[in-house]
Amino acid sequence: MANNQKVNIDYDKIAEMESFKKLTKKKNSFLWTMTVIFLAAYMLLPVLTSYTQILHQKAVGEITFVWFYAAGLFIMTWGLAHLYVGKANSYDKDAKAIIEEYERGVGK
Repeated sequence: MANNQKVNIDYDKIAEMESFKKLTKKKNSFLWTMTVIFLAAYMLLPVLTSYTQILHQKAVGEITFVWFYAAGLFIMTWGLAHLYVGKANSYDKDAKAIIEEYERGVGK
């Protein structure tokens, strides 16, 4: 399709496509899973430090496990961001394929 060509896209028709529904379900499943994991790990820190003594024990010298857990949260955040970028790129490819599928269907 040429860049100067105006395209009318029926977004409702795309939303009804099975491939779009599969992509949406796959994307939402990934995002909700990552959100739950992140929030659970994040909210567990104040719970473990306030209501238990697990993280108050010394791990290395005078350093307690709470420092390792907190550092792990930073590492987890960067890791989840890296994972999200990779997944988002694959979702972009899937979305492009859906648009191409739609355009082929419109041409028929």
